[in-house]
Amino acid sequence: MEYLAAVCTGGLILQKAGLLKGRRATTHWQLMDALEGDPEITALPDARYVRDGKIVTSQGVSAGMDMALWLVGQIHDPDHARLVRKILQYDPAPPYTAEV
Repeated sequence: MEYLAAVCTGGLILQKAGLLKGRRATTHWQLMDALEGDPEITALPDARYVRDGKIVTSQGVSAGMDMALWLVGQIHDPDHARLVRKILQYDPAPPYTAEV
């Protein structure tokens, strides 16, 4: 396995499968309590995405885009990641900030 990635609440599936034991991880903020309540996982609620070895978890959908572009850069190279970002027209510029 090169990488195992989970977007949004997909990290909770990895948790249930026991794949996050002894690892750092994140998930969607509304379900972060599930990770924070697990003594075998170091939950990182402020990280958009977290790499721990070959497992990468992200918060919500837009954080999953960031994670996916990072993965493209790791598996191929940063130029490929920039090309994918351009093709997708992904240029995050949120009109509002959110406090959760």
